[in-house]
Amino acid sequence: MNGRQLSALNVIFCSDEHLLTINKDFLQHDYYTDIITFDLSPSGKSPLEAELYISIERVRDNAQSLGFPFYKELHRVVFHGLLHLMGYKDKKKTDQQTMRKMEDKLLADYFGPKDM
Repeated sequence: MNGRQLSALNVIFCSDEHLLTINKDFLQHDYYTDIITFDLSPSGKSPLEAELYISIERVRDNAQSLGFPFYKELHRVVFHGLLHLMGYKDKKKTDQQTMRKMEDKLLADYFGPKDM
C-alpha cells in the first residue's frame, strides 16, 4: 500500500453506538461516522498494520439516502479507509473532492465502469 508492505489489516464491523464511543474516546469527536481508520504501525513505518472500524448501520443508512446498493457503499467505505492509510485526507473541501474521485476510481476499477 503506497510503497508499504501490508502485514495485517483487520476490518471490524460494529454498531453506530460502538463506533460513536470509539470516535469520542480516541478522536474526541461526538458524532456518528461510517468508518474510523487506525494505522497501528510503529511510527507509520512498514510493515503496515491497521484496523478499519465500520458501522454497518451508518453504511446502510448512507446507501439508502444516496440511492446506492449497500454493497457498493460498503466497498466505498472500505476504499475510503484504505485511502486514509495511503495518506489521503478529507478535512478540507478540496481534500474531500480528491478523496471522492479516488473512491470512484477504485470502485470503477473493482466493479468495472458499467456497474457504476
